[in-house]
Amino acid sequence: MNYESGSVKNIHYGDIHTKYPSILSIENNKEVPFINNDLDLSKFSEDQYLQEGDLIIADASEDYEDIGKAIEVKNINNEKVLAGLHTILARDEKNMTVNGFKAYLFSTNNLKTKIKIIANGISVLGISKNNLSKINVKIPSKNEQRDIVSFISDIDKKIELLERKHQSYLEFKNYLMKQIFTQKLRFAEFEDDWIPYKIGDISKTYSGGTPSTSKKEYYEGNIPFIKSGEINNDVTEQYITEDALKNSSAKRVQKGDLLLALYGATSGEVAISKIDGAINQAVLKIDNNMDNYFQYCYFLMYKDQIVHKYIQGGQGNLSANIIKKLEFKYPSLAEQKKISQFFMSFDNKLELYENKIIKYNNLKKGLLQQMFGYVHIILNFCVKICCIKYLLNST
Repeated sequence: MNYESGSVKNIHYGDIHTKYPSILSIENNKEVPFINNDLDLSKFSEDQYLQEGDLIIADASEDYEDIGKAIEVKNINNEKVLAGLHTILARDEKNMTVNGFKAYLFSTNNLKTKIKIIANGISVLGISKNNLSKINVKIPSKNEQRDIVSFISDIDKKIELLERKHQSYLEFKNYLMKQIFTQKLRFAEFEDDWIPYKIGDISKTYSGGTPSTSKKEYYEGNIPFIKSGEINNDVTEQYITEDALKNSSAKRVQKGDLLLALYGATSGEVAISKIDGAINQAVLKIDNNMDNYFQYCYFLMYKDQIVHKYIQGGQGNLSANIIKKLEFKYPSLAEQKKISQFFMSFDNKLELYENKIIKYNNLKKGLLQQMFGYVHIILNFCVKICCIKYLLNST
């Protein structure tokens, strides 16, 4: 597949899980890849090409929550599109639904639960067309379907707008970070040159360890045990005791400390700790007299380069010794703090967008469960007015 050119597009099941919205517009969509022209597609019949309102269901997933995730396609126009491997194509041949309704139906907990029941597998879950076809669903009249689609799609448009604003703001922040950290932009009151230092020359660094897993009592405490995939979290999967700390190499960290993930899929991730806790051997704490948020931005900007150049082993690990040899240029502490305050204001704005997106998604989820969960809601004028007021007050 490619994103440049071709005569036939492809809906990949992985993109259903990670990228596409419930209702996907095909026309001029650069997120939908083309199938390379050198592949022979003669085995596909005309019926296998997507039609307006078709539902594409992912029939495999490593995540239990995402099994059976589905999208509905619209605005196909004259484009040719095929659903890829590990998908099930569903088409309303009896004309019982309006376009858009099926996507929202598959977003409800009621139907998701039924799909989970028929899923099978261990590391990768799957569903079959045969089992899926046996699931019973209740659908209202077409007029009510139209009301539901119209109403929920308004919320979807609001979510999409907020996501676009969030992405634009994030891209603007990243652009300014590159300009400032390469000294192409400076705050007017600062003129001194930035001085290069190796992390190891100006920092104390240490990793933690893991208390004995055979002692269950070690994991019955109240100290958050921070692993590499949790450095950005405010809660952790495990909590350990003081005895676990004393009898292992796990190390204490505090809220505001600079943490770097060393092992596995999250190698190179950096964070300012949101909690007091303890770290395992996959997390590196970096402690020096520089501004932590300034250094966080530095690592964030160069993360991809660091991972690409220094990653080691089949699991993709970073070495603490390599991190200590990294060289960054630092301005005065006063300029560091000025830069930190500047980008923190961006983060606050981004967090506002994120919270609004969560709020609207929760609103959509709640309404879907009421509409499809058979605690029946009638979309009359009063309900619409109340919800529209809620939307307006939340902008």
